[in-house]
Amino acid sequence: MRILIVDDDDELSSLLTELLAREGFRVECYNDGRRGLAAALTGSFDMLVLDVMLPGLDGFEILKRVRRESKLPVLMLTARGEDEDRIVGLELGADDYLPKPFNTRELIARIRAILRRLEPRDTAGKLEVNGILIDPGSREVYVGSTPVEVTTFEFDILEVLMRAAGRVVSRDELMEELYGRKATPFDRSVDMHISHLRKKLEQDKPLIKTVRGVGYQFVRTPDEGIAA
Repeated sequence: MRILIVDDDDELSSLLTELLAREGFRVECYNDGRRGLAAALTGSFDMLVLDVMLPGLDGFEILKRVRRESKLPVLMLTARGEDEDRIVGLELGADDYLPKPFNTRELIARIRAILRRLEPRDTAGKLEVNGILIDPGSREVYVGSTPVEVTTFEFDILEVLMRAAGRVVSRDELMEELYGRKATPFDRSVDMHISHLRKKLEQDKPLIKTVRGVGYQFVRTPDEGIAA
């Protein structure tokens, strides 16, 4: 797995390069936004670790441009306490975020959690619920016959919810399934991904219902059975 780090903290980048190399990753670092963006768009990397504050182009602009052309998984690094930065990053399509300063073991755990979504897995064929069709093999999503572009994490959240259609899936279940960690009251990652899915999928009817204080439910039509 090849990881691209775009961060203007040279000391941190060197430390992460050494640590990730020990974990078996190949790492390339850039401390300038424009060069980092060019590298991200080459298609040569499996994941991007992206700082918000950068010279040349900031992390948000890089993320916007990457999302126009790529589904490359992105982990944003934000300043601790900057909740707005985290929300903006998720709105723009980041898969997850980690506030600085962070424990390096936690960074590696989050990287592995994101990359696990890319591993080949057994697929059980296409699944259709309430007019939404997903194909786990090709990771394609259709509203009726119209294809819809979704990110890696959006697809995985949608698949979990659709396989449990009619039942409520808790935020903790989703966080454990997708990120390998428990949800916290301030963790907005799942909520933002679901907000994106609603905008992309819901046209004339609600599909993903929020059950306040519990989690989310993918709505099924009356003639559709509840998944086991």
